[in-house]
Amino acid sequence: MRKGEREARIRELLRMVELPPNYADRSSSKLSGGEKQRVCIARALAAVPELVICDEVTSALDPLIAKDVLLLLRKLQNELGLSLLFITHDLVVAEAISHRIVVMRRGQIVEQGNASEVMAAPREPYTQLLIDAVPQMDTSWLDRFSRSKTAESRKLHLCLQSA
Repeated sequence: MRKGEREARIRELLRMVELPPNYADRSSSKLSGGEKQRVCIARALAAVPELVICDEVTSALDPLIAKDVLLLLRKLQNELGLSLLFITHDLVVAEAISHRIVVMRRGQIVEQGNASEVMAAPREPYTQLLIDAVPQMDTSWLDRFSRSKTAESRKLHLCLQSA
């Protein structure tokens, strides 16, 4: 590939992962975690793959950046017809992004199926243990607030609307 073609391809890949063209010359030490992940995705796309393996793609990212990366992957999946294989310990990510889930224990598949079905009604005790290990936020306190009541605490203002 000639230099001009290579530079055009780099610009195209950066556009695909929603990074500006000047990122082609940036040192990786100057990139945020989310930007580094986008560069990794661009590198994977450079080979024009049918399958992209996403190994813990969101594990080092804050939740908002992780959401952006997952939305980007979903967009690329739809636009390019990619298959994505996610390897993750984050069941929330697995359920949100996956059509199918495979649960492994000690290198062996213990359960597989439709993502929402596996998460809602796991057949295997190990899968249930994994689901139960995810912290759940107690939201019962929300019931104490009626429609459009505002609770104030020092400098924190919280406006809640019940459904």
